[in-house]
Amino acid sequence: MAKIVIALGGNALGNSANEQLTKAEMAAKSIADLITAGHNVVIAHGNGPQVGQIRLAFEEAAAAEPNQLMPFPECTAMSQGYIGYHLQQAIDEELVTRGLKDIPVVSMLTQVVVDPEDPAFANPTKPIGGYYDAQTAQKLMAETGNVYKEDAGRGWRRVVPSPKPMDIYEKISLKTLVDAGQVVIACGGGGIPVVYQGTRYQGVDAVIDKDFAAAKMASLIDADIFIVLTAVDHVFVNFGKPNQVALTDVTVAQLENYIEENQFAAGSMLPKVQAAMTFANSKLGSKAIIVSLEQASEAISGTSGTVIHQ
Repeated sequence: MAKIVIALGGNALGNSANEQLTKAEMAAKSIADLITAGHNVVIAHGNGPQVGQIRLAFEEAAAAEPNQLMPFPECTAMSQGYIGYHLQQAIDEELVTRGLKDIPVVSMLTQVVVDPEDPAFANPTKPIGGYYDAQTAQKLMAETGNVYKEDAGRGWRRVVPSPKPMDIYEKISLKTLVDAGQVVIACGGGGIPVVYQGTRYQGVDAVIDKDFAAAKMASLIDADIFIVLTAVDHVFVNFGKPNQVALTDVTVAQLENYIEENQFAAGSMLPKVQAAMTFANSKLGSKAIIVSLEQASEAISGTSGTVIHQ
C-alpha cells in the first residue's frame, strides 16, 4: 500500500456547478480505483475557472454596492468549499457503491504559507476576475493600486502574484487524518495563501500553483507517490511535431536538460514537470508520475504515464 497525493486540475472539473458535479463523478471513479487497491489517497485540486467566476460575481455585485466586493483569499476559500463538497460527495458515493462505506472522505480548508519576500510579489502575473477595456483598467489601477494587464487581446484583467508554497498551516491535522486512513481533499486551488504578521496568519491576494502546493503537501505528509493528472497520458519532448517522443521513465537531471531546451510550455506542462521534479528530489526513493486522469491506476502499475525520479 502506498501513500499517494493526486493533483487534479480545476479545468478538468468544468466551467459550471452542474458540469463540475458530473465531472467530479468521473474523476471519483479513477480515484476510487486507487483506494480500492488499498492505497492511501489525498487529493489536491485546481480552481482556475471556479475562483474567477466567484470573483467576477462579487465584482458585479460591487458595481451596485461597493462594500460587496469580497477579498481574494476569501474567494479561494469559497472555491475550496464547493469544489471539495462536490468531490467529497462523488468519491464517497463511488466508495459506497464498491462496498467501502467505512472509509471517510473529508475536505479540509487549507492555508498555505508563502514568503512575503517572494520575488513573485514584485511581478504579479496570474490573471483573475473579469475583463475590462484599457480606460476602465487604468481607472481601477489608479483607484485601487492593483495591477491590470492586457490578456491575449481579450481585454485587461487584474493580475496577482504566484508565490511558491513554503508550508501548510494545517499539516499536523492533515497528516493525522491521512495516517488514520481517511481520504482527504486539501490544498484546493493551491491553498489559501497566507503570510505571518504579528501574532496571526493573514491572507494575501495571490494564487499558488496547485501542482507546487500539492508537491509540498506530498513532502510534508511523507507520501510515496505524487501524481499530476493532466490531459495526456505522458510527458512528450518535441510535442506536436513529427518527431515527438513520449517519456516513460526519466530522471530529474534529464528533465533539467529538457527544460533548458524549452521543451515544455510555460503555464501548461512546465509547472507540472517542475512540481514533479520538486517532489522526486524531496527524499530518496520518491517518485512522481504525470499521467491522464483515465490512466491513473495504470500509472501505479507501471503501464502508463511518465515516471520521474532522482
